[in-house]
Amino acid sequence: MNRNLLISLVDKVVRVDRGGPESRIGKLLTAGEDHFVLLTEKDGIVYYKTQHIKSITVNSRDGMEFKVDDPEDDSYLLPTNFKTVVSNFLHQWVKVNRGGPEMLEGIMEEVTDDYITIFSKDEIIRLAMYHVRNISLGTSKKEEENKNEGNNETTNNNTTNNNSVNNKGRNARNRKR
Repeated sequence: MNRNLLISLVDKVVRVDRGGPESRIGKLLTAGEDHFVLLTEKDGIVYYKTQHIKSITVNSRDGMEFKVDDPEDDSYLLPTNFKTVVSNFLHQWVKVNRGGPEMLEGIMEEVTDDYITIFSKDEIIRLAMYHVRNISLGTSKKEEENKNEGNNETTNNNTTNNNSVNNKGRNARNRKR
């Protein structure tokens, strides 16, 4: 993708790629030499390497609704090239190549000109830098599970409380009969 084209699309809602697991809709925040930054509803801020982008769509017929507030200017990285973006995620939990069969999630341990190293579960994965299509900061699965458990406990407590109220109502009705 041409950088001038990407700069002309800054602050517009676009679809990256036409479909498939890598396709995303979001607001294009900025463009660098070889990458751009996209704000998405589902994944937050995602950094895409332009080399792997097949298409960018603006104002598609099916409408690209986007209801996310703009982030603060200092909440995302503005480096000039993609390797610098990736290097800034060193020792952090990241998601790489989201959605496809090559999706990785784990702690970024090393970044070189040729590859990145990610610790994921019990594996040490080296991925060729050329094959990194997109990257973002992620939350660990434990953090997500803890959030979900907290939500489930709240739901379970509400259900238990509602059942108690319903049982009290039934007991009162049964006593009156």
